[in-house]
Amino acid sequence: MKKEKIQKLIEKLKDNNFDEIIITDPFAIKYLTSIYIEPGERFYALRINSKGEINVFANKLFPPIEEDLNPVVYTDTDKPIESLKNLIKEAKILGIDKNMPARFLLNLMEGDKTYKLGSFMIDDLRAVKDLKEIEFMEEASRLNDEAMGKMEEKLSEDLSELEMCDFLDRVYKDLGAEDKSFETIVGYGEGSWDPHHMTNDNKKEEGQSIVIDMGCVKNGYCSDMTRTFFYKSVSSEQKKIYNTVLKANLKGISMVKPNVKISDIDKAVRKVIEDAGYGQYFTHRTGHFIGMECHESGDISSTNDNFTKVGNIFSIEPGIYKPGVCGVRIEDLVLVTEDGVKVLNNYPKELKVIE
Repeated sequence: MKKEKIQKLIEKLKDNNFDEIIITDPFAIKYLTSIYIEPGERFYALRINSKGEINVFANKLFPPIEEDLNPVVYTDTDKPIESLKNLIKEAKILGIDKNMPARFLLNLMEGDKTYKLGSFMIDDLRAVKDLKEIEFMEEASRLNDEAMGKMEEKLSEDLSELEMCDFLDRVYKDLGAEDKSFETIVGYGEGSWDPHHMTNDNKKEEGQSIVIDMGCVKNGYCSDMTRTFFYKSVSSEQKKIYNTVLKANLKGISMVKPNVKISDIDKAVRKVIEDAGYGQYFTHRTGHFIGMECHESGDISSTNDNFTKVGNIFSIEPGIYKPGVCGVRIEDLVLVTEDGVKVLNNYPKELKVIE
């Protein structure tokens, strides 16, 4: 059990006038307890109240839960929601997380209780990484840098997008990564124009752009990085697009420091691309928060008027996707430090043509 994190959550419950919170998101439970379980269709939850009472609800089929978490263990023929109702019967304002399945929530909701979405309290805690989390994420990004180097070398071979992804899986395994943090995107030519391209059997052709968006998991924390290359030749407009995206990426990074309005970062990045005449081809937000999950709560967009905090880690990933010309995205992870910013990726970003 991570007592310091749980105590911070209890303080948030008090500050926001919640009597209890019921958490069913496996990653949020892992954040607070170090326990990770994939529950499938079975009920799995962490209950915490403002008095400091804690219970974990888990099926008997799951691994044993440590005793200081006061486990409520049930079988497939038991009714865990009824047990939970008995524990929370005195609560008036109950926080529910955004992941609780309706089949459990609807059975829970009765009486004169007030039910409120409570995930924001955990999301706020998870958005500020401690020193150990930062260390884990720096290591995951170091591995990702190394893996990108091997991917760049492999691009000189006549391999399909899927073959490149298969190669990366082997690289991650050899480097000691635990898994991919998301499904790798390798997009050649037309595939590079689609920000969330579904990798396929296409092979690259001269003059095409190549987008590689990849990340791995190490020590339970994710990395994420995108680099763009060109195959054998690059046109003048492709160079202009690439250099515009690079300028936008660097502008975004330069904005990062404590207490900056997040929407201002997005605005500054977007202005670089708009001023170059490619605003219509930048079709997504500037970035996302990341940690135990590749996409965590919080984004770098025009609608997020929260302010950056020391310990935030998020991506800066502008892109231009012009059909018939090229797709370019350059993505780095950045850490907000007391002095400003630390970029977690060190892989080069200058324009490269694969021969």
